[in-house]
Amino acid sequence: MGWSYRKSIKFGPFRLNLSRRGVGHSWGNRLFRVTRTADGRRTLSINLPGGFTWRKTSTRH
Repeated sequence: MGWSYRKSIKFGPFRLNLSRRGVGHSWGNRLFRVTRTADGRRTLSINLPGGFTWRKTSTRH
């Protein structure tokens, strides 16, 4: 098992994610969030009451 690193810094609805692979960012709240990872993937997350979650990830173009 290798080492990993992840740190998240919040600025209101904006979040900066630092990891070993690079820097990513996301914005939103508990119900709706858009994320851009360090390798360029985009994820749209919608969290509904009762534990239901919908996610759509698009690859880097």
